[in-house]
Amino acid sequence: MDVWEKLGEAKLNNKRVFSEHSLVPKNLVDVTGCVNDVRGEQKPEEARKGNVTYGIDDTPPWYLCIFMALQHYLTMIGAIVAIPFILCPALCMEETDPDRSNIISTMIFVTGLITWLQATFGCRLPIVQGGTISFLVPTLAILNLPAWKCPEEEILVAMSTEERRQVWTSRMCELSGAIAVAALFQLFLGYFGVIGSLLRFVTPLTIAPTVALVGLTLFDHAAEAASQQWGIAAGTFILLTIFSQCMTNVNIPTLSYNRDSGCTVAWFPLFKLFPVLLTIIIMWAVCGILTVTGVFPPEHPARTDLKVNIIEDAPWFRIPYPGQWGAPTVSVAGVLGMLAGVLACTVESISYYPTTARMCGAPPPPLHAINRGLGTEGLGTALAGLWGSGNGTNTFGENVGAIGVTKVGSRRVVQFAAGLMVLQGVVGKLGAVFIIIPQPVVGGLFCVMFGMISAFGLSALQYVDLNSSRNLYIIGFSLFFPLVLTRWMAAHSGVIHTGLEALDAVLQVLLSTSILVGGAVGCLLDNVIPGTDEERGLAAWAKEMSLEAAGASDDGDTYDFPIGMSLIRRWKWTYYLPFMPTYEKGKFTALFIKKKL
Repeated sequence: MDVWEKLGEAKLNNKRVFSEHSLVPKNLVDVTGCVNDVRGEQKPEEARKGNVTYGIDDTPPWYLCIFMALQHYLTMIGAIVAIPFILCPALCMEETDPDRSNIISTMIFVTGLITWLQATFGCRLPIVQGGTISFLVPTLAILNLPAWKCPEEEILVAMSTEERRQVWTSRMCELSGAIAVAALFQLFLGYFGVIGSLLRFVTPLTIAPTVALVGLTLFDHAAEAASQQWGIAAGTFILLTIFSQCMTNVNIPTLSYNRDSGCTVAWFPLFKLFPVLLTIIIMWAVCGILTVTGVFPPEHPARTDLKVNIIEDAPWFRIPYPGQWGAPTVSVAGVLGMLAGVLACTVESISYYPTTARMCGAPPPPLHAINRGLGTEGLGTALAGLWGSGNGTNTFGENVGAIGVTKVGSRRVVQFAAGLMVLQGVVGKLGAVFIIIPQPVVGGLFCVMFGMISAFGLSALQYVDLNSSRNLYIIGFSLFFPLVLTRWMAAHSGVIHTGLEALDAVLQVLLSTSILVGGAVGCLLDNVIPGTDEERGLAAWAKEMSLEAAGASDDGDTYDFPIGMSLIRRWKWTYYLPFMPTYEKGKFTALFIKKKL
């Protein structure tokens, strides 16, 4: 019996004790992790909700929902606007191309659609699903293939507007097809309940290099953007550090109004909620002052008037639609490369689900909710590919953190936020505003954001024994070797010659994708090199990530569908589907196991 089975048996015994006694024995910990005392009257549900202002099933007044939704939107926008600054140059787009704003509007539009779908019918947690940096690593590997490398600058300059558009749209179509097809893997992984089996092999020593390498691999892009004006870049990450780390407890007096007390002064945690937005506004204003006073010469990348034409050329209203850049194209190399991004996003989301549930006062997500969440995320990534965003979807860690800070975990608030994102996605002028952020400001943000992504991956090492030479060997090799191999592959494009051009391209992309190489090396070494469960961190990891299959009760449940549950409870066949609220663990896999005579 392994550590996962032992944990499941222990939790089952706890459930039996809880159901057999009206009063739980002192210090008995139930499946939610709440400690109940025989002398206390507080129930686990009350203990969870006592930590939040609005719980997951609460519905704040509509006017509060709008302001809280705006907060989620502003939290998300700081992360999503960074993606086109790396993606568009790799697509060979001009810096002043108006379609840059259309790409970011498409990303925000799709983010709104998938966020609403995920919060309403997916995992039903108040999470925001949107564009992710995890997909940039395989994207850059694909666009570094000989067939997709940008032509020389003098050739691009000599092209007409239509020819230049054809150059980047052909690359976008290749990315769109690769993302959409690769996403089917995550969709299958979630809706068919495969995740329970895979978690036995996806250990902390697999997660750490996979996620950490997302940030480490992109340091060249941070350096390229920041080096265009180191003073502005340094000011950006210094301000961001001060606001997000040193001034989180500093509140700003603001006027508020209610019917009972009229106008009053309230203290608002401005720096805690909007450190990224404040940093962008201040440093953008500094660049504007230096532009007006002539400190920055013409065509300097830190000038604020460098790309004003993008706003002028952007339409006021434009509805993104599938295939807007052309019909998606599919290649084996592209699909297999994008699988690395899909796997990285899957690992991240699995770790976010229980964290979000705790923050918003919800019970631990059952297996069917996690299966449905991952399947819906795969569906969202497929739609993002077909819509031509050039990226996939993933759970935004920034918004998960916002729930912990604001104590507002209402699902309704996130649904309102999704509506704001869809609205912003069709207003072209708003998308254009974010594209003209000076490049050094973006570079300063990259230094912090990519570092935080790497740190999030390394945080998985808290479960393993870092005094073990075995673990240190796996960590060091799985982090360092992928960087060595992928940089060499990027510098020696076309070095693989197997005699089959398609196979050459596949191997080139796979070996150039650091997160895939790092995750594969970490997973292989951790499952091959002997080590105890405690040494590998499996005991602690199992407690954090164990998944229960809790069927829907007649009284309703947080993770039930908002409509149709009476019919679903009557249909016995839904008990076999891993993504249905009535799912009973083991029934689906039992269909494929031959019964003994």
